[in-house]
Amino acid sequence: MPAPRRNRRNLPKTPPPILAWHAHDLPHREVRPVGRTGSLPFGTSAPPHIHTGPADQPFDFCSAVRRLCETIHEHSESFRHIDVSRMLFAVSQARNGRIHGLQARVTPMRFAGAKLTHRVHGTEYLVQRFRYEGREVLYVMTFCLPRFLNQEFDEKVVTLFHELYHISPAFDGDLRRHGGRYQVHTHSQKHYDDQMGHLARDYLRGGADPNLHAFLRLNFAQLRHRHGSVLGVNLPRPKLIPIVRSTRAIEFKVSTERV
Repeated sequence: MPAPRRNRRNLPKTPPPILAWHAHDLPHREVRPVGRTGSLPFGTSAPPHIHTGPADQPFDFCSAVRRLCETIHEHSESFRHIDVSRMLFAVSQARNGRIHGLQARVTPMRFAGAKLTHRVHGTEYLVQRFRYEGREVLYVMTFCLPRFLNQEFDEKVVTLFHELYHISPAFDGDLRRHGGRYQVHTHSQKHYDDQMGHLARDYLRGGADPNLHAFLRLNFAQLRHRHGSVLGVNLPRPKLIPIVRSTRAIEFKVSTERV
């Protein structure tokens, strides 16, 4: 008796090994206020001397962060290795109005050692690749909003430097790795935070255009009140795709695991 045919509609779809965007088709979303994050207490509207762009247009958070990272690259010796054109900036929607929790993260688009593949329990995986304006993306930096915007100005700047510093000095798609047991944050979180604070203060005193980081002086409610809405790029997390090698080709199969 022949084996029953499998219903193709029930088969999981294979994720594409490459996702590509241009500036005009990046998937944007409006950041929703959660809890009291959208409320503007009396007397706390955005000061007029803080410039954040045309008030009659939505505030594009990711574009503002991209411009800021470009000027950090230009004015800070510690970040000259960063190529912002090979990065994407995104937002994730906070589920609650708590100020504590994930603020931001940087996702490397390579495995340790800048490798494209990695073997886990006998299965070899390929990381899904992103392209932006025809160039391969090596890092994705994501900010949790509104939470990140509701931190104090100094904390926001230090958080940004904290994530930028995770990028490998080789800018090869891997993270900066320190020796010993604590590869990502070194053995002392306090020392790491102090170092980021020092880098941030040097940048702020270094003559960079203050208008480029002015938006960090406002909270989510102030930006939303001035611009009507706050927008950010909504990207998928890059998937890990199992590789099945045969004598003819490499077949990509779906995986629910993510970086």
